[in-house]
Amino acid sequence: MRKILIVGATSAMAEACARLWAQRGDQLFLAARNDKQLKSIADDLKTRGAQRVGTKVFDATDFAQHAALLADATRFMDGLDTVLIAHGTLSDQERAQTDVAYALGEIATNGTSVVALMSIAGEQLAAQGRGAIAVISSVAGDRGRQSNYVYGSAKALVSAFASGLRQRLAKNGVHVVTIKPGFVDTPMTAHLKKGALWAKPDQVARDISQAIDKGRAVVYTPGFWRFIMLIIKHIPEFVFVKISL
Repeated sequence: MRKILIVGATSAMAEACARLWAQRGDQLFLAARNDKQLKSIADDLKTRGAQRVGTKVFDATDFAQHAALLADATRFMDGLDTVLIAHGTLSDQERAQTDVAYALGEIATNGTSVVALMSIAGEQLAAQGRGAIAVISSVAGDRGRQSNYVYGSAKALVSAFASGLRQRLAKNGVHVVTIKPGFVDTPMTAHLKKGALWAKPDQVARDISQAIDKGRAVVYTPGFWRFIMLIIKHIPEFVFVKISL
């Protein structure tokens, strides 16, 4: 049985993970901004078999709340061994190109707030000598592309930070899992045209859960994205600048 804190618990991928963990009887503590939605999800998870489910209204960009969140989750579950950081927004690239304040806000939401949470969670788990941190990054962070480079730069920060944190905390019994989804069919992407490369949240959730259980380091989900991004990363720059991606 795990004792799991889920940040951004109202996101489709996080909720799908929570359902898997509820079915096996884990304890869950859910944090997100929407209180009504949190309570609805918590009630559903209890009926699915979660041993205990706690909730907290939480804004990840308010760094002053971070320590209190970890403390509340630990107190409610009488311990903490797993943290899933899944909050974020899908940035409007065109707006970000002309609105610097908006761009920096998106980087704070998708990047620096995630780094802050990983830092404080990492210290707590390292002190107890065990645990796991799983963070949802994105394939968008593997190479800056004109279609989403503000969002992608935030995710690149998350991936690089997770890599260093993973190396530092390995000797303390804490493993850090970087999750890199491709296109996922969620309410956040409802306005986008779907195609063969799109995955459902349940599929991504299974990959996340297995990665945590097996102590994986970096997981592309679905797995074919690893090969797609390998190709994209190795396109020569003089060619890359001439194509649309």
